[in-house]
Amino acid sequence: MIAFYIALGGAMGALARFGVHQWMLASGVGAFGLSTLTVNVVGSLAIGCCFIAFERLNVSEAVRLGLMVGFLGAFTTFSTFSLELLTELQAGNYVRPGIYAVSSVLLCLFGCYVGFTVTRAIID
Repeated sequence: MIAFYIALGGAMGALARFGVHQWMLASGVGAFGLSTLTVNVVGSLAIGCCFIAFERLNVSEAVRLGLMVGFLGAFTTFSTFSLELLTELQAGNYVRPGIYAVSSVLLCLFGCYVGFTVTRAIID
């Protein structure tokens, strides 16, 4: 049953992300990366709120996972990244989250570049 909640949340999160992007384009606010930045910031805010609220209110695992893993995971993976960094920093750890942040950005950018390069080489 938990998988159902995660899948339902994921579908809703993906549609919400698409909706935000379409709404911003229709509003004339289609600058490069702005919709992605918007969902990343909103998702990071939301996962912070959910994390504390769900902990304090003893929310069921199905609801917690459906919203945090499903909805916010599909809306933006940056929200989980932000939560992981924040919890490490609040625990007094600085080196590990610093390495994680820098390596995540650089390795993902490199991975995207490799994907571009390999796919272009195959298709072109």
